[in-house]
Amino acid sequence: MLVIGLTGGIGSGKTAVSDRFKAKGITVVDADVVAREVVEPGTPALAQIAAHFGTDVIQPDGALDRAALRKKVFQDETERKWLEKLLHPAIGESIFNQLANAKSPYAIFVSPLLIETSQYQMAERVIVVDVPVETQIKGTMTRDNNDEAQVRAIIAAQASRELRLAKAHDVIVNDKGLAHLDVEVERLHQYYLQLANAGKSTQS
Repeated sequence: MLVIGLTGGIGSGKTAVSDRFKAKGITVVDADVVAREVVEPGTPALAQIAAHFGTDVIQPDGALDRAALRKKVFQDETERKWLEKLLHPAIGESIFNQLANAKSPYAIFVSPLLIETSQYQMAERVIVVDVPVETQIKGTMTRDNNDEAQVRAIIAAQASRELRLAKAHDVIVNDKGLAHLDVEVERLHQYYLQLANAGKSTQS
């Protein structure tokens, strides 16, 4: 299975890009979605988070209050590392299984931490969705109702824009609207179909 990694900083438009691949029938495995699944009510991970951080990170309905947890971990690097140590193994196992079971010609693996972690080893190629940092900040403040200082702290905890671009095989510059994304995704989709078919030929 040809696995294409898709990454970009917070607020860069990763979901807008991955949704377009999904609309073409391509399996998309999103690390953020998996991360939510492993902390759903009743999971061992959520119980450990509540025991460690207290009930103020749990909503009245029993679900994780992600905004409250994010505020805690981005204010304290030790707490962020504790959370990553708890969640990364469970997330990694689920991602691996979903990619292994993909039925499309190739699969897209979306992760904001693709470059920062060993997750990039799951992908044969890497797409970076690139936008200027100020665009990231404005978009994230609007989307998540976060203040600028918190958004800048999140960006600082991620790989730099320069590092992501240095690791990229393919780049989508997301600064020209959704019609431009349609064109870019179609271009890459056709290319990845060719790569997937070439891979099958070498294996037969």
